[in-house]
Amino acid sequence: MAEPRFVSVDPAAVAPEQGAPAEGRLISGNPTFRTWNVEERDGGLYAGIWEATPGKWRIEYDEWEFCHILSGVSVIAEDGGEARTVKAGDSFILRPGFKGSWEVLETTRKEYVIKL
Repeated sequence: MAEPRFVSVDPAAVAPEQGAPAEGRLISGNPTFRTWNVEERDGGLYAGIWEATPGKWRIEYDEWEFCHILSGVSVIAEDGGEARTVKAGDSFILRPGFKGSWEVLETTRKEYVIKL
């Protein structure tokens, strides 16, 4: 059978991966992550849903990522730049080279597409 060409971004379709900020990046709290990676393609393309509980950690992006916030509230602050509050309905792109912090104020869930 051929691989389907239509794939729903449905967290019920895959088991979540559990995670937390990388060692040395935690700033405050005890955030935990769940990631439902529903698409992974050769060449470094990923799509799915990510969720984090409250806390704050450092982020550094080598990849390009499109995000659409489904629920919750977070503050993303770029080093030397502006802090932005994101909430349900907001969409944005984080480009390679972005460095700063991600603070989850209310458990946040987002859809993402990542290109390495």
